[in-house]
Parts: sequence; C-alpha cells; structure tokens
Amino acid sequence: MKYLGIDFGEKRVGIAISDEDGKFAFPTTVLTNDSDLMKNIVDLCMKNNAEAVVMGESRNFQGQINNIMWKIEGFKKQLETIGFKVVFEPEFMTSIQASQITGENKMLDASAAAIILQAYLNRQNNG
Repeated sequence: MKYLGIDFGEKRVGIAISDEDGKFAFPTTVLTNDSDLMKNIVDLCMKNNAEAVVMGESRNFQGQINNIMWKIEGFKKQLETIGFKVVFEPEFMTSIQASQITGENKMLDASAAAIILQAYLNRQNNG
C-alpha cells in the first residue's frame, strides 16, 4: 500500500510519498498553502496511486493542540469527504529534525513530511 505524507503549514505544505510496499518515505515536493492546495494534493495522490494520507498532528510543548491544528483537522475532513483514508501521526518539531539532517533548503517541509510518514510506517510495519 502506498501512502502520501503531509506536513501542513500556514504558508507551505511538505509532501512525502512512500514506496509501493509502504516501508520507506521519500520527500517529494513542497506546495504553497493556497486555494489550489486541495486540488494539488488530490492530483499527487492520484498520480502516485496513494491509497491513504498521513498528516502530522501538531501539538505544543504541553501536548495541547496548536492553533494550526484546527486548520489541519478541517483539511483532513475535506480529504475524507472526497473519499481518502486520512490518519494523524503525532509530530513534534519535525521541521527542526529535518533541518538537522538535511540543513536549511527548499525541500525542508518535504523532509519533515517524510519524517512524519516514516514514523507512521515504522509503527505499522512493527506493530
């Protein structure tokens, strides 16, 4: 099963795609969070035959929902309405983790999406 991972941000949205076996996540692209975002993500899912979407669940240092989480939940509901299976994967400071691995670059948000997706895949494959 193939998955699409999303690191949802106010301005940019990182995208990662898994391999066919759902074992490895690969940074793919960074999209602008604009009126075309939903269309672009649906297109990526179709193009890559992604059967499910994994979105980062954003929380603060106290474990409480961040302000962005309300937008993430709304976006998740829209994807589900279209017919996609969408799951949350807890994420915490994935952009910082990604920058420590790859350095600051234009694919940073995609690398963060890959970290989120890989954490989910690891749990699925080891659970």
